[in-house]
Amino acid sequence: MATFLKAQVSSAMASFLDFLTTLVCKMVLNFGVIAGSATGTIVGGIVNFMIGRNWVFDSSEGKMGNQAGKYLLVWFGNLVITTSGVYSVTHFFHISNYVISKIIVSCLIGVPYNYLMQKKFVFIK
Repeated sequence: MATFLKAQVSSAMASFLDFLTTLVCKMVLNFGVIAGSATGTIVGGIVNFMIGRNWVFDSSEGKMGNQAGKYLLVWFGNLVITTSGVYSVTHFFHISNYVISKIIVSCLIGVPYNYLMQKKFVFIK
């Protein structure tokens, strides 16, 4: 249970930076919704990997290159799911606020995809 709770803290921190980056890209740098969302996902992914490796799953003794390669595969899946999810929710459900779309999608894939893939595939001991 401690690992799960630490993973949620890590996810919250990464999500905060993801959303902050998305907002800055969209509102300050004038990125489109999809580009801003993708950029936020990239930043969140890097933060989540480092915290997950060093604190959540205590896997800093494992080969970083192997873990990074596995994480990249999982993260790329997250990027595709999140970006297409934001597009779908925004477009097909006529939710004009992309932030709400991103929150919906992020909540739907957080535990069933990200946590389980990191625990069972990326940071296995």
